[in-house]
Amino acid sequence: MKKIAYTLTLLILLATACKNSKETEVVNNENKSEMADLMSFGEQIDKDNTLTAEEMLGKFKNLKVGDTIQVKFASKINEVCSKKGCWMKLPLDNSTETMVRFKDYGFFMPLNSKDKEVIVEGKAFVKQTSVDELRHYAEDAGKSKEEIAKITEPKTEFSFEAHGVLMKK
Repeated sequence: MKKIAYTLTLLILLATACKNSKETEVVNNENKSEMADLMSFGEQIDKDNTLTAEEMLGKFKNLKVGDTIQVKFASKINEVCSKKGCWMKLPLDNSTETMVRFKDYGFFMPLNSKDKEVIVEGKAFVKQTSVDELRHYAEDAGKSKEEIAKITEPKTEFSFEAHGVLMKK
């Protein structure tokens, strides 16, 4: 009698264990399917806990020059470095954007990635950008000499250093 009870208990445990593993497999396959629509650059990141661009703007507004926070948010690429993809600008609303660079220049974005949707993860901070640096970025963006010459004052900017990026294909 004890052997029958022991055998039934063992069968129930095995059946339950198999069921849980199949559920996990289905969830993992769904995650893989979602990630298949995305290209990854830099460190591997996921889509969990991603802020909207508007939520990110709210976080930036609470920072002072020199403050840094770790965060992940989604936006659409307004502009990308036309020389090698070493930076991109992401809108936070209709009139505000953030300059995104890549940690240790460890990766770059495709030159044709303008208007693509991205998720970036890394550190957000506010910085004062010099006239020389602003002119350099304008040159990289292919701006005219007249437009570059109009840059005469430093600018307080919302900046972002990404260690990982996901981009929709």
